[in-house]
Amino acid sequence: MVMKRFTALLYGWITIFALMLLSSFILALVIRYTEIGNSTLNWLTLGLGLIYLFAGGLLSGMKGKEKGWLLGTITGLGYSIFILLYQFLAYDQLFSGSQWIYHALFLAAALLGGISGVNMQGNRD
Repeated sequence: MVMKRFTALLYGWITIFALMLLSSFILALVIRYTEIGNSTLNWLTLGLGLIYLFAGGLLSGMKGKEKGWLLGTITGLGYSIFILLYQFLAYDQLFSGSQWIYHALFLAAALLGGISGVNMQGNRD
């Protein structure tokens, strides 16, 4: 049972990071070849992040088949802890006030995704 949940979490985390890697490449091209504004880019990346965390939570919930709220929460927390560790170890900085708000929104998106994933999957075995 524990291995099933861990596998579900891995699917969620891999989905999130794969989507973020792909969108980073696309956004780099957009920045390079257009004159997109900084505020537009900030809103775009926040929106994409929320969508990706929802998708990661959704996949975790679908793979785990139960306790979607827990799987979604752990998926969101795992993502935030990874980002916090990266930022702290690479740049020697903790989260700013606005980053705490962003990560609370990311956690909520992953939580809702996990709940939705379990409910979309149903009780099929």
